[in-house]
Amino acid sequence: MLTRIACAFALGLLSTTPAFADTCSNHFESSGVPLVTGITYKTWMVFPSVNPNAAFDKVSRAVLAEGFVDVNVEKKLGTLTAQQETSGSGRPQTLRVVVRKNGKGSRVDAVFIVQAGQVAPGVSKNLCRIVTAVGE
Repeated sequence: MLTRIACAFALGLLSTTPAFADTCSNHFESSGVPLVTGITYKTWMVFPSVNPNAAFDKVSRAVLAEGFVDVNVEKKLGTLTAQQETSGSGRPQTLRVVVRKNGKGSRVDAVFIVQAGQVAPGVSKNLCRIVTAVGE
């Protein structure tokens, strides 16, 4: 009897593993050479139970909460662009977020572009905070 309970528990745990594996940080990637070329950071996530309109509203609020300015929202297209200047150089860093239908839910893609000669520490954490706000 104890063996059956242990097997059932293990099977249940294994069946939920893919849900845990699909996180923002698993999809995070960057390209470019710091301080030499521009750097593009990107990530994405799928939210199977959040409709695109609700997802877009949540991601818009998260972008504003992160301190971005010059936010341009095209809700019909599901796109948002924003600027942030954190280096003191006067050259903005650009955020682009796209929310689109994915089955019955939504997919959120986010791209953060840093110009050549600039650095942006902690981008993965901050970008994932914006994307995962859809699921909260």
